Amino acid sequence: MNKHRIHRVSKLTGLSKDVIRVWERRYSLVKPSRSANRYREYSDEDVSLFRFLKEELDRGQTIGELAMEGRDSLLQRMRASSTPKQQELAPHSSLLDELISRLDPLDKSRFELQLNAAIAVIPFEEAVQRILLPLQRRVGELWHEGRVNIAVEHYVTKVIQQKLFAVMNQLPANEFGPRVVIACPTGEYHEIGAQAVTYLAASRGCHVYYLGPNLPLADLETLCERVHPDLILLSLTETKSDKETDHLLHGLRTLSERWHVAVGGNGACAMEHLLENTGIELLDDLGALHNRLASLVSTHQRAFH
Repeated sequence: MNKHRIHRVSKLTGLSKDVIRVWERRYSLVKPSRSANRYREYSDEDVSLFRFLKEELDRGQTIGELAMEGRDSLLQRMRASSTPKQQELAPHSSLLDELISRLDPLDKSRFELQLNAAIAVIPFEEAVQRILLPLQRRVGELWHEGRVNIAVEHYVTKVIQQKLFAVMNQLPANEFGPRVVIACPTGEYHEIGAQAVTYLAASRGCHVYYLGPNLPLADLETLCERVHPDLILLSLTETKSDKETDHLLHGLRTLSERWHVAVGGNGACAMEHLLENTGIELLDDLGALHNRLASLVSTHQRAFH
């Protein structure tokens, strides 16, 4: 998880450094850590909270009213909200072009230095949406076009996976959050999208079970009988034959009779007409995913308050 000094937080949030210091001192909504040389260091969550506070002030609330709610309540409201700005972050095209140029021929040192530097100065969720997922898509397209070697595609995939897992390992377990099971069904081996969804769900307070690629739906059902998920999210990236599609739909319908099931990815979008009136949700972009997670978290909070 990234750490940000106060000047960077000011740029990311639009709040002055003086305002940030006053809110920190007077209302104790954030408690930054200190670096070895005693500089304040704010987390990605702190940055997101500052942004949320500014949005609420713009809507007419006062900082005093917001502070009375307390940090935990504000974070819950923040996670339950899903703003268009969060949903519509565009890929960082110029950076992606530069990163792609480091792959042929492969310049590992410069590629990783540039990628690391770009990720370090923005909240990680923004990095996922603007850099990591678009980078994976671009490299996948280049491989399909025969413009990069499969070994290079595998290398980039592993670098992205390392970034995702490094941050996910720092997230709380969210033991009392809504339970979400995430997996890629049989024949689905591309798991970057599912891993990114795992991060997004966990960062919003969900208790996530990530089961990886190529999972038979019968085994998924067995696990769900034990953990009783509030939502099953499945990543479908491959376009399937008619026979494979029929088999998959049968399995999805069986799951949806007992639990809420949602699917996403290019393979899911290709099945859109087949999913109508099945009770299986199609999340066809990140905006739809944000909205579904926000609804899930909000419903769960109301049920326990």
